[in-house]
Amino acid sequence: MKVKSEFEFEIFNDISELQKEDAELLEEARKTTQKAYAPYSNFFVGAAAIFNNGEKVYGTNQENASYPVGICAERVLLASAAMLQTDEPIKTMAISYNNLSRKGVSDQPISPCGMCRQSLAEYEDRTKQPMRIILSGMEGKVMIIESATQLLPFSFGGDSLK
Repeated sequence: MKVKSEFEFEIFNDISELQKEDAELLEEARKTTQKAYAPYSNFFVGAAAIFNNGEKVYGTNQENASYPVGICAERVLLASAAMLQTDEPIKTMAISYNNLSRKGVSDQPISPCGMCRQSLAEYEDRTKQPMRIILSGMEGKVMIIESATQLLPFSFGGDSLK
């Protein structure tokens, strides 16, 4: 038996087509890239999220000369979120990047790595609420996904351990 899995997402030509709250959050993620520590890859990632209660939290990628020690912006943000607003659902997270290794060409939506997808899915499970994800570069197209778990079909979660 073959089974097909698919999901829907929205694509916008640029930030000007977004709702005001989404555009503001994406702009904050873009500004947050300036705080990233990426001296080896020159690939600066910023993430900004808004909780249900209106508070915001941010994260950037943090590289290390010992590459496995680095951490992505999404997981920095989620760790901060868990400490600052324990179990408070994140309504929306915006993720952007500035690719200085390509002379600043950052015009395509970025997608979280596998480890981040797993962490995003776990956070959704923990807070019992879908988290919208906005993906973009410093300019150009923008993607909006209604739930982070859509990025990781067949995810491993707490129920897998029971």
